[in-house]
Amino acid sequence: MSAIRLLVLGAVRQHGRAHGYQVRNDLEYWGAHEWSNAKPGSIYHALKQMAKQGLLVAHEVAPSTAGGPPRTEYEITEQGTREFLTLLREAITSYDQKMDVLSAGIGFIVDLERSEAVTLLRRRIAAIEAWRTSVTEYYTPEAGPESLGHIGEIMHLWVHSADAGAAWTRGLIARIEGGAYSFAGEGEPFVGVLGEGEENPYATGVPDPGDDH
Repeated sequence: MSAIRLLVLGAVRQHGRAHGYQVRNDLEYWGAHEWSNAKPGSIYHALKQMAKQGLLVAHEVAPSTAGGPPRTEYEITEQGTREFLTLLREAITSYDQKMDVLSAGIGFIVDLERSEAVTLLRRRIAAIEAWRTSVTEYYTPEAGPESLGHIGEIMHLWVHSADAGAAWTRGLIARIEGGAYSFAGEGEPFVGVLGEGEENPYATGVPDPGDDH
C-alpha cells in the first residue's frame, strides 16, 4: 500500500474542493514530504490518476483576473470516499506496512468514529501479537540474539520494534478511550489545513511545474 493515495484523498476531502497546489501545501504543512513519498510530482500525478479512476472529479477553474493559467480543482467522489476509508482502515490495522502508511492513517484517524478507531487499533495489536507468537516459536528473545549468531540481531530488531509498536498502540487506545481528540460525529473537527492565503511555515519553497495547474 502506498501512503500517497491516502494522503491525497484525505487532503482533498478535508478541503471539500482543492487545487493541486493546495494539496501540496497541506501535505508539506503536515511534514509529509519528510516522512513519505509525498513529493510534488507524486502528488500531482496521484491527483490526475485518481481523477481518471473516478475517485476524484476535476473542475477546471477560470484564471484569476490577475492572469495566469486556469487551475484544476479536485473534489472527492462517493467512490473516492469509499476508497479513502478502506485505505484508512487498512493503514491503521496492518502492522506490516511501512511507517509512512501508519503515519498517514494516524493523520486521518479522527475521520472515523471513536469506537471504530479503538476497534481497529485493537486489531492492530492482535496482528502484532500473532506475528510475535509465530516468530518466537523458533527465536527466544529472552535468550538474546547471540543464540543465532549476528543474524539474531535482525530478529532482535524485529521483535523489539513489534513490542514497541504494540506498547505505543496501547497508549493511543488509552488516550482515545480517555476522551482525547475530536472524532467523527463529536462536533467541530480539528482544523488541519491552511486557510486561504495563510502562510505555510514548513513549505519547501521549491517550485514544481505542476504548481500552476
